[in-house]
Amino acid sequence: MPSPPRKGRLPTSEFHETGAQDILSSNNLDPIELDDEKGPQRRCIVTRESGNPDVMLRFVISPDGLVVPDLAAKLPGRGIWLSAKRDVLETARTRHVFSRAARQPVKVPEDIAQVLVSGIEARLVQGLGLARRAGQALCGFVKCREWIAGGKAGLVIQGSGGSPDELRRLISGNNKLPMLTLPAQMLATAFGREHAVYVVIAPGALAQRLMAEHERFLGLTDGLVPEPLTERLAREQAGI
Repeated sequence: MPSPPRKGRLPTSEFHETGAQDILSSNNLDPIELDDEKGPQRRCIVTRESGNPDVMLRFVISPDGLVVPDLAAKLPGRGIWLSAKRDVLETARTRHVFSRAARQPVKVPEDIAQVLVSGIEARLVQGLGLARRAGQALCGFVKCREWIAGGKAGLVIQGSGGSPDELRRLISGNNKLPMLTLPAQMLATAFGREHAVYVVIAPGALAQRLMAEHERFLGLTDGLVPEPLTERLAREQAGI
C-alpha cells in the first residue's frame, strides 16, 4: 500500500512556530470532528455539508505533517474531506482548517490547487483510456453518431472548441444523454490521435467515473475547461 509523500516534495505553507492548541485558541476556533468515513456520504470540513465521496476531495496527513491529496481515496490514515470547489479549498488552505481537523500543525502545499487539477486531468485521461481498451468508448463523428442512434451511448464528450451546431447534429435529438466538455487535447491523448473532438462512452461504471471526475474538475477550475498542463507547458516553451 503506497505511503504518503515525505517532507520536501512540494512547497508548503508551514506552521512551525505554533502548536495545534495555539492555532485553535488564537483564532478562537473549535476543533473539527472528522467524518468516520462510514456510510455512503462524507462531510466537508469547511461547509459541514455531506455529499457523495466520488465528487469530493480526500486528504491525509503524512507522518511529517504534510497535507497529501488522495484523489483515489485509498491512502492509509484518517481522511479529511472537502467539497471539490476552488473557494472551499482556498478557505481550508488559508484559515488553518486542515490543522483544526487534524488537531496538529500541518503544512499545506502552496500549489495544492494545481496539484489537484493536474491529478484529475491524469485520472480523466486514464479513465478514457480504460474505456477505449475495454471497447466501451470510441471517437469520431460518424462512429459516435452510430452509437447514439443505436442507443449504445451513455455519455457524450465534446472537446473544447467544438461547434454547438455540429454537436446538435451528432446527438440527433437525444437531449437526455449526459454531455461533458473536456480539453480537446485530453481526448486526443487518450485515443492516441493528433486531434479528437467527439467521444462516446457506453453506459456503466466507467461513464459514471468520468462524470464524477469531470464534476471535480469543473469545481476546481471554477467551471472553466483549461488546457491540460502538458499542453500549457509546451505552449510556454514554444513562446506562444
